[in-house]
Amino acid sequence: MKRYADDERVVMTLDAGGTSFRFSAVRGNQRVTEVLVTPSHADDLPRSLATIVQGFERTRDACPATPVALSFAFPGPADYARGIIGDLPNLPAFRGGVALGPMLEDAFGIPVFIANDGNLFAFGEAIAGLLPHVNERLEAHGSPKRFANLVGVTLGTGFGGGIVCDGRLVVGDNSTAGEVWLLRNKLDPDTNAEEGACIRAVRRVYAERAGIAVDLAPSPKAIFEIGTGSRPGDAQAAREAFRRLGVVAGDALSEATTLVDGLVVIGGGISASWPLFLRPLVDEMNGTYANPSDGARFRRLAQTVFDLEDPLQCAAFLEGATREVVVPGGTRRVRYDGMPRVGVGVSRLGTSEAIAIGAYALALTTLDRRGADRSAPPRP
Repeated sequence: MKRYADDERVVMTLDAGGTSFRFSAVRGNQRVTEVLVTPSHADDLPRSLATIVQGFERTRDACPATPVALSFAFPGPADYARGIIGDLPNLPAFRGGVALGPMLEDAFGIPVFIANDGNLFAFGEAIAGLLPHVNERLEAHGSPKRFANLVGVTLGTGFGGGIVCDGRLVVGDNSTAGEVWLLRNKLDPDTNAEEGACIRAVRRVYAERAGIAVDLAPSPKAIFEIGTGSRPGDAQAAREAFRRLGVVAGDALSEATTLVDGLVVIGGGISASWPLFLRPLVDEMNGTYANPSDGARFRRLAQTVFDLEDPLQCAAFLEGATREVVVPGGTRRVRYDGMPRVGVGVSRLGTSEAIAIGAYALALTTLDRRGADRSAPPRP
C-alpha cells in the first residue's frame, strides 16, 4: 500500500458536520495549514455553500503549493462518485440533491472527491495509522504475518464505518458500503446497532441504571470518569453503559469481520473511553454459537480476536503460531504462521487527522489510477 508520505502534492480537505466545517490542506500525510473552523449554516443553503467556497479559498491562500485536488468528508446519503449530496438529516439545507462536487470543480478548476467520514477515517488508518503500525510491529517481531484489510468504525453521535481491502477504499455501487450503523442491535433486536453504540446510547443506559431522567445524564466523557472513579456518580451504572456499548459494537464488528477479514480500528469521540468498553467488545467477538443438535459450542469467528491495547493480548497477537515446515520432496523450509487472527485497536492518528489523511489518499490514489488508465494501451 502506497502511503504518500513523501509525495509533494497538496490536497485541500474538509470535514463537514452538522454544526461546523473544518478546512485544512495535506501534503505527504501531514497537515500543511492550520485547521480553519467555520459554522456550517445547516439550514441556509446559499450561506452554507458560500462558506464552503470561502473556506477553501482561505485554505488555498495558506497552502505552500498549488493544490491538485479537493477531497473531503461530507455526510450521506450522497452519490459520492458524482459529487451530489442527498437528503441529509444534519444539514437540511442540502435536501433535494445538491451538485456540490461539480460546483466546486467549476469554482476551483481542479478535481473534487467526496466520501463519508467513516470511509475516510478507515482509509486514513489504513494508509498511515493502525494498519501500518501493526505491520511494522509484526515485522520487528520477526513474524511472517501481514495485514492488508481493515474495518474502521467511529463511535460518537452515530456509529459510522468504512472498509479498506488490499489498499483500496470500498465504497459500493450506491456509495453505501460500510454502513455498520444499520446492522442489528444484539441487545434490542428491533433497533439498529447505532442505538446501542453511540453517545445517546451511553447516556440512556446510564440514566436507566442510575434512576435519573435521560436529559439529566452527563456526557459520555463524564460517565467514563464516573466509571473509573475519578468523578462522583453511579459507577456501576457507568460501567454497565460502556459494557453494553461494547457488546453491541462487538456483535456488529463480528458480522463485519466474517465478510472483511482484517484489522478493526475504532475512532470517534467515545473511543477515548476504550478502557471501559474494549474488553467486552473483544469478548463478544470471541463468543460462541450453539450446535442445535447437541448443544456443543463453537466459535462464531474463524479468527481469534485480540485486544491490541492490552499488553498481554498484543504480545500474543504478535507472537502468533509461527513455525517452519518442510517443502514436500526436498529439504527447503518455509516459515508459516498457523493462527488465523485479527486485532482490534484504537486510532493511532486521531479521528480528525485520519479523516484528513484518508481524504488526501483518496484524491491521490484516484488521480494516479486515472493517470495509469490513460497511459495504458487500449483494450481490444
